[in-house]
Amino acid sequence: MKRYLPDLPFPAYSYVPGMHVHPISHPDGHSYQAETAAIETPADLRSCQQFLRGIDLFNGGFYWEAHEAWEPIWHAQKRAGAPADPIQGLIKLAAAGVKAREGSATGVSRHAARALQLLSSADASDLPINLDEVRALVQQVATRPERFLNTEAAPARILFTTAIQLSD
Repeated sequence: MKRYLPDLPFPAYSYVPGMHVHPISHPDGHSYQAETAAIETPADLRSCQQFLRGIDLFNGGFYWEAHEAWEPIWHAQKRAGAPADPIQGLIKLAAAGVKAREGSATGVSRHAARALQLLSSADASDLPINLDEVRALVQQVATRPERFLNTEAAPARILFTTAIQLSD
């Protein structure tokens, strides 16, 4: 799997509620007392480390952590309209991954359906990734969520066969 920021290690585990301690609020959490830097609206997501970190985390099966990486970008983009909606679409897809690890087909379907809505009108200028492949994945996840459920205890699980990649 291609890593965009290979020098940044993955966390010790991918947070799944009920399976691991909360990464931020628990003293044993992998991000306990970690500093979070404020982020300005990125001019180009291709060079935004926070965006690239989210891709690496998502592709590595760290869905909660990917969500956390992308959320500051969404906030910086005022949380509505283009270009915020496509980022929120990725956040919702990552949330579907967390729900799949929890074993909630309903949660997976709900988050994936919302992700599909948010990604439906995006183009490469909004989100410089392999959008057609990601939308096809989201469609599969929304319509057949049970295929992606995996509650096996593990530090991380890659549930989605399509990796998010920067577009050419």
